[in-house]
Amino acid sequence: MFLSVFDIFKIGVGPSSSHTMGPMLAASRFLAALREARTATPARLRVTLHGSLAFTGRGHATNRAVVLGLLGFRPETLDPDRADSLVAGVRDSGRIAVPGLGAVAFDPEADLVFDYGDPLPGHANGLVIEALDAAGAPVLSETYYSVGGGFVVTAAELAEQQAGEPEGLAAEKEGLGYPYPFGSAAEMLTMGEAAGLTIAEMKRANEAVAHGDGLDAALDRVLDAMDGCIDRGLSQTGILPGGLKVRRRAKTIHDALLAERGLNRVQPHAVNDWMSVYAMAVNEENAAGGRVVTSPTNGAAGVVPAVLRYYRDHCIGASRAGQRDILLVAAAIGGLIKHNASISGAEVGCQGEVGSASAMAAAGLCAALGGTNAQVENAAEIALEHHLGMTCDPAGGLVQVPCIERNALGAIKAVSSASLALRGDGQHFMPLDNCVRVMLETGRDMSLKYKETSTGGIAVNLPEC
Repeated sequence: MFLSVFDIFKIGVGPSSSHTMGPMLAASRFLAALREARTATPARLRVTLHGSLAFTGRGHATNRAVVLGLLGFRPETLDPDRADSLVAGVRDSGRIAVPGLGAVAFDPEADLVFDYGDPLPGHANGLVIEALDAAGAPVLSETYYSVGGGFVVTAAELAEQQAGEPEGLAAEKEGLGYPYPFGSAAEMLTMGEAAGLTIAEMKRANEAVAHGDGLDAALDRVLDAMDGCIDRGLSQTGILPGGLKVRRRAKTIHDALLAERGLNRVQPHAVNDWMSVYAMAVNEENAAGGRVVTSPTNGAAGVVPAVLRYYRDHCIGASRAGQRDILLVAAAIGGLIKHNASISGAEVGCQGEVGSASAMAAAGLCAALGGTNAQVENAAEIALEHHLGMTCDPAGGLVQVPCIERNALGAIKAVSSASLALRGDGQHFMPLDNCVRVMLETGRDMSLKYKETSTGGIAVNLPEC
């Protein structure tokens, strides 16, 4: 499966790509399958959440997302401001108006089941959606896995992927004509050297197969969505939803930074505060259920936009072309990590989310600042290596603590990693491919309570108040 820049960077809604966007898309896919099956209109719908979707589903608004998906909405088109009223209508009526099928019984309290037993065998984020007849027998049933970053597969599709070949080879066999079908960082470097092209140029050539002359306009839409999210986050105040009473801080910090501009007493490390506030603005918007871009997930959505804004507003020689290159290179690295390991916090912990995002941002910034392919690969490896072992233990199942600040530190690490790589010649001890493998192995060995179940770590060590 070829992973496009627009697979990695998807415009959607918060608070979670795997727990909100994924289940919404799964429900939408089920509706399409139900219409295609051309069975009689079912009497009732039932959805069962398993694994991490059950344990942290309420905090991640999975239950709301499922209802919205059954109503026919998709993350990229949903108006976040309408979501609560739409779900309230279903809760009050006990019925859901299924597009193309009519009204079907669905009580979110009874028909949306949180199963806290063992996760389904394919992935930690599993859900089963069923259409039932009047006697309660299944008319149609499908198992879906939300595998991180808003990617959703059926059980059959997941099995096919696990038995398949590297994405580059698969794309080549599909006859899609991607000129640089690399499936590993080593292949990426070899192809770049043989062709005399940068990673950004190879990724652009691959994307041009599908997008042609419209590629830059499509990249600009993603960049504009990221910028819009930062700007909204920097303008908002108040308490984030969910019950933890976490205050929005981005606007206050940003206002202070603006007031300090031009003063002689500003510390040099204040630039870290700029990077932090950009990332925090995004993740506060995400926590509030606003519109964000998966980068590569919602939980890590602040890192790449923060580094892009840092590049645009603080780096000498920044350009729109450089921003596009950051997206292209970041997507190339993110695609490699997703294909060869995971970007799912429920599968490998936060090393797969913020760790991956930091590696992507580091590689992209290094490329935009003139780094060689070897330096770009080195930058990604440095950032990922120094997130290894990071757990996913959100307090209250909400994407707030430690997620918001963690994105800020991921952005700072990304810039530091790019800078270190640019100070070298690209030669380094640990190849990126090896580091990705270590991340996957570490995730497999990690206790389940540290993989987005909110049953360990920070999630169970909250202050008494």
